[in-house]
Amino acid sequence: MYTAYCRTFQGTMRLGMKVLNWRVPQLVEGENSLLNLPEIIRSLNLKRVLIVTDEGIKKTKLMEPLLEGLTELDISNIIYDKTVPNPTFTNVEEALELYTNYNCEGIIAFGGGSPMDCAKAVAARLARPDKSLEQMKGLFKVRKEMPPFFAVPTTAGTGSEGTIAAVVSNSETHEKFAIMDPSLVPHYAVLDPLLTVNLPMHITSTTGMDALTHAVEAYIGKSNTEETRKYSREAVILIFNYLTRAYENGTDIEAREQMQRASYLAGLAFTRAYVGYVHAIAHTLGGFYQIPHGYANAVILPHVLKFYGSSAAKPLAELANLVGIGKISDSDEKKAALFIEAIEQLNKKMGIPTKIDGIKNQDIPLMVERALQEANPLYPVPKVMDKDEMFYMYQVIKQ
Repeated sequence: MYTAYCRTFQGTMRLGMKVLNWRVPQLVEGENSLLNLPEIIRSLNLKRVLIVTDEGIKKTKLMEPLLEGLTELDISNIIYDKTVPNPTFTNVEEALELYTNYNCEGIIAFGGGSPMDCAKAVAARLARPDKSLEQMKGLFKVRKEMPPFFAVPTTAGTGSEGTIAAVVSNSETHEKFAIMDPSLVPHYAVLDPLLTVNLPMHITSTTGMDALTHAVEAYIGKSNTEETRKYSREAVILIFNYLTRAYENGTDIEAREQMQRASYLAGLAFTRAYVGYVHAIAHTLGGFYQIPHGYANAVILPHVLKFYGSSAAKPLAELANLVGIGKISDSDEKKAALFIEAIEQLNKKMGIPTKIDGIKNQDIPLMVERALQEANPLYPVPKVMDKDEMFYMYQVIKQ
């Protein structure tokens, strides 16, 4: 009965999504494409912008060409660099205060998934000053246009530069949740591979696996479309071809560029087709223990795919065929198992473990509850989990 309710809800959502007005970011791509952003901002007659980033990015000097370009065109900026992994309500409100006090007219999100999420949440608050972050939790709670928004990713993983989602954490309750609304899709996305060249190896690996999780969960779900399937397929091919290259040689510009594209495409796929239980579980681990999202996804992905079993065998077999895994004569179940094994080998090659350390037994009941609240009935997963099955998943992933 519960599964039937979830499927009915998902079917209704699938129909409703077809009539929404989806914005696709205007892409600015290629080496040194960041240098074009100040002129774009000037063309929109913006005089003051808020830049949301983090301390690590600020120290790398990656923003210097952007800041110099803004100065040359007399575009003022104020920088918020206190964003933490799994950005908090406090981060959002502090950045919002800077935006308001400085009379900004647009937002630049500069960094990985955390600055992106923080900046989007600021934009949501600006669009709906009458609502708190808690009140915008879930789907379609913004529904008003945000200020001009420019996304500049420095990792290849979240795909946030093309998605409807902003994920934030409540430090007091340890709850991590998504605000999802088409109005949060950035107006411009700058994909400059030079910004990812000096990424630490563990960031390259975990963000790359984050992108793979997006593509796979979108592809195997029951709300995908021909368009989202196309995005997912291309992203999976690119990740299998280029992730280890980018991991082993950070200066491989082709690999960096293709991983940026893969991340972006995977973002386009899941923002319309949704994700699944991997994300629901990962969000609880981020909320309780500040475990980086890409790292959590990478560890959890094979375990959840195994749980799905035959319900996901056909689409996983299709992905296996795409990347040359298995024999033509193999059954879908065999190809799916080999594809999951390939993910495990990818993790192993990049030093990502098979379990997550630090999960406390006393926290699991609340995490189970929150993961199910996030996922059911919204996520169109191949197989609906109940409470006992979700509890089992936490036991499987914990060290």
